Amino acid sequence: MTQAADRHPALVHAGWLIDGSGAPALPDRWMVVEDGMIRAVLPAHEVPGSGLPGECLDLSGCTVLPGLVDAHLHLFMSGTDDPEVRRRQLDAGFMAMRPVIAAHLARSAAHGIVAVRDGGDYGGHALRYRTECAAAIPDGMTVRAAGRAFRAQGRYGRLIGRPPLPGQSLADAVRGMTDPVDHVKIVNSGLNSLTHFGRETPPQFNLDTFRAAVDAAHDRGLKVMVHCNGKAPVGIAVQAGCDSVEHGFFMGEENLRRMADAGTVWVPTAVTMKAYAEMLPPGAPEAEIARRNFEHQLAQIHRARVLGVRIAVGTDAGSLGVHHGRAVGEELAILASAGFSVEGAVACGAGVGGRLLGLSGSCEIRVGSPARFIAVEGPPQVLFQRLSTSRRFCFRTAA
Repeated sequence: MTQAADRHPALVHAGWLIDGSGAPALPDRWMVVEDGMIRAVLPAHEVPGSGLPGECLDLSGCTVLPGLVDAHLHLFMSGTDDPEVRRRQLDAGFMAMRPVIAAHLARSAAHGIVAVRDGGDYGGHALRYRTECAAAIPDGMTVRAAGRAFRAQGRYGRLIGRPPLPGQSLADAVRGMTDPVDHVKIVNSGLNSLTHFGRETPPQFNLDTFRAAVDAAHDRGLKVMVHCNGKAPVGIAVQAGCDSVEHGFFMGEENLRRMADAGTVWVPTAVTMKAYAEMLPPGAPEAEIARRNFEHQLAQIHRARVLGVRIAVGTDAGSLGVHHGRAVGEELAILASAGFSVEGAVACGAGVGGRLLGLSGSCEIRVGSPARFIAVEGPPQVLFQRLSTSRRFCFRTAA
């Protein structure tokens, strides 16, 4: 639910305040809001006793934090294990997908998510929805969409994109895009194996080809997100200057160090393998491989935190067992289990993700930023389990 407030000065009483920067949560904090902007953040003893017009918004039983970002999902797919539903979504037309996308955005909003970054689909349905159905997008939510991703001919990625035209280079394909995309998605590996632990697929594009495509995207002012697993595919993407590595299973420490040095954002989507391990039949070899894949990714996240890699929260929602909205809390909990504090995980889900999507003005709660935030019942210790109780607040700015 989104609640808008008036422009006149007001006080917001937060039981606990997490600002999204990674700093420790502050108990019993008060925000002074005027003309839709945060003018001050005060401890209780500094709150004016009188003379401040406007009402007090009492969130003293809640943790207040910036709205969250799911930096990797697929709006055209549902996380259901119903084979008929999943089959229909593999080639449905736009009109059939409209209510599906609307439902996924609504579920995301209900879990405190204020922005999503779609990783592509075969028909460009998410991009078309963002363009043609803007009025139906939940109030206060930002949708970023890649349209259709790029992949190599004959390689993985048919469900989310297409190869360049015959005789066309990847860079020329990027330069020739006419759809109003928000970013470019490139696929540079296959999927994780569920039959052979740690098996890596070869890169779809070599370094020179990839670098030229990234340069072409950057020349257009577009960031590049790259599906890649394994040492070689990730290494090419990072050396080519991509903006974010998606998934990154089995990428290895050398690539983690490269990403830390280059400032490349990593979106681990670890919840995907956790979901497979839990949904596949108990005792099945595939379930065991999925569990081992997940544990390996957990170790990589722990190492990335130590090395200073910037991590954004993305879920790959739409993958089997990965449900829109709910999966963000699950991915945040995974980051916490890999060594992040609650506040550090929130920074991944708000500050890092928000900047990746170009939302730097509202991805942290600080003086001078717009008064937009969510409130979740209870203290920070139970935050990730209670995101479904979230309420969104957006104060109106002066005309």
